[in-house]
Amino acid sequence: MTINVLMRTFNLLSSRSICTDLGARLKRLRLAQNLSQQQLAEMTQSSLSSVRRLESQGQGGFEFVVRVAQALQAVDQLEGLFAPSVDSIAQAEREQVLASRQRARVPRSASGSADTLKSAT
Repeated sequence: MTINVLMRTFNLLSSRSICTDLGARLKRLRLAQNLSQQQLAEMTQSSLSSVRRLESQGQGGFEFVVRVAQALQAVDQLEGLFAPSVDSIAQAEREQVLASRQRARVPRSASGSADTLKSAT
């Protein structure tokens, strides 16, 4: 129940606040494993300043965040990131179709179809 409340709270926060909160969570994970920032930097083959910036400001590249999660043995927590929520067979089938798409659809105008838009350009 608490997890759902925390997840819904993210919807109300700015991107900066979310990143700062995630950095603080990573810091708590690091401290729970009794690791120093320097040790984590070495484990992730990154600089001490990168670890400090991630923990204090939530700033760092996505690959770096993944490396930190790997070092802290928390990769399983990334598995649900951007994963589709499937509640029915029909929704699972739609997700499978969407997964095979390579690009977004051309939006249709109020006066015509997507083909009309292409021929007008």
